[in-house]
Amino acid sequence: VQLQASGGGLVQAGGSLSLSCAASGRTFSRFGMGWFRQVPGKEREFVAAIGWAGDRKVYADSVKDRFTISRDNAKNLMYLQMISLKPDDTAVYYCAIRRVPYGVPSTRYSEYDYWGQGTQVTVSS
Repeated sequence: VQLQASGGGLVQAGGSLSLSCAASGRTFSRFGMGWFRQVPGKEREFVAAIGWAGDRKVYADSVKDRFTISRDNAKNLMYLQMISLKPDDTAVYYCAIRRVPYGVPSTRYSEYDYWGQGTQVTVSS
């Protein structure tokens, strides 16, 4: 299984960015996916998750109403649209795929078994 995250960059506070995650090596449409982020010296934290069909979504309180997670099962792609970015959103963003198929979106790090390499998002004040 391979996950490739892309789309990070430098943006001013209040700006927008879109991240993508390309998946291969697993039947993408059967597995929930998630985005996590990490800053140096801190644990990786949950950002958003989406169910296998794309109809169920869960967000961290800190990003609710600003971030939107989505997926395109026909293209094996997952997205994270981020608006109204804040300096606190600065982190390396990782995409991940659930360990078991189907089920509901998960916020738990341990329920994901493959991770992308991460993409840096930097929000300047």
